[in-house]
Amino acid sequence: MKIAFVSAARSSHTVKWVNALARRGHTVRLYSLPDHKNTLGNLHPQVEVCYLEKGGFLGYFRNARQLARQMAVFQPDVVNSHYASGYGTLTRLAKVHPLVLSVWGSDVYDFPHKSPLHKKLVRDNLFGADAVASTSEVMARRVRQTFGYAKEIFITPFGVDCTLFSPVKEPVPCDTFRVGTVKALEEKYGMDILIRAFALLCEKLGDRPASLVIYGKGSQWEPLESQIASLGLAGKVMLGGAVPNEEVPDKIRQMDAFCLPSVLDSESFGVSAVEAMACGVPVVASDVDGFTETVEDGVTGFLVPRRDPAAMASRLYALAGDPALCQKLGQAGRERALRLYDFEKNVDTMEQLYQKVIQK
Repeated sequence: MKIAFVSAARSSHTVKWVNALARRGHTVRLYSLPDHKNTLGNLHPQVEVCYLEKGGFLGYFRNARQLARQMAVFQPDVVNSHYASGYGTLTRLAKVHPLVLSVWGSDVYDFPHKSPLHKKLVRDNLFGADAVASTSEVMARRVRQTFGYAKEIFITPFGVDCTLFSPVKEPVPCDTFRVGTVKALEEKYGMDILIRAFALLCEKLGDRPASLVIYGKGSQWEPLESQIASLGLAGKVMLGGAVPNEEVPDKIRQMDAFCLPSVLDSESFGVSAVEAMACGVPVVASDVDGFTETVEDGVTGFLVPRRDPAAMASRLYALAGDPALCQKLGQAGRERALRLYDFEKNVDTMEQLYQKVIQK
């Protein structure tokens, strides 16, 4: 197929999709705003990138004619626009078809509630597409509830490479109970709640050693450093900074429990949880929408009420005292990841959607 992908070229999600499609022999052309330029050089060599002329928020409106002209030359079999707000607006105004519009999360959870105009913009984009895709059932329900969208929404999970994200081959015994996460240090991801939960865990454990490492960067770095110091957790809690994508599996494999304390439902799929599950590490996550779908409570990990450090600490304490439970949950998580979230199978699903839209 000739596939036109309209999305931010710097996004790791975009890179993952277009690279997978290019590896399968499709002709893939990626259209992106210039301020979303890919600077990492991690795009497949067969992916052609076209940066549109205008940047900024107005670029989603001002680039429509240029995109329409370029599409007329490229003549794709299908267009896939990612993000129902910005790039969804661009493809709708460019009047390109057949169009698959993929919703991501904050574009349907947060953006529409800024004003009636924001909501109308996304609604017009959804109804202007030939098909709408969502990474999760919970987000598809949100689209139906918020916009009255009654047509079929196609579920295209955004899984992981289960060969890279895999369990440790030879576990090394460790007396320290190791808690960790890999997430941006922003308020909505609730890292302050995780640190408070870990402090409560340490109280429960007494003299038994435990550690917490948080990988990621963001605006909350300094407040989190202050919190760690004020709770007397220096030496037990480490902010590990940003981690290259290729190193994430190794970091996860060094953990006994993986924590995700997000506080907003715009965490609409939970790929971080899937990464940990694929590595055979039990997950303790908040009950935001995405995690309620990816994490099977009591089977692959535990779900706890959001903003509840005591509940999270209680679940971590149960894992710390029961290595057999950790192993059981980790194995079940690995099996669930292989069954539902193996990315190669997810690409199969996306290809089938493209073919269905083309035929329609």
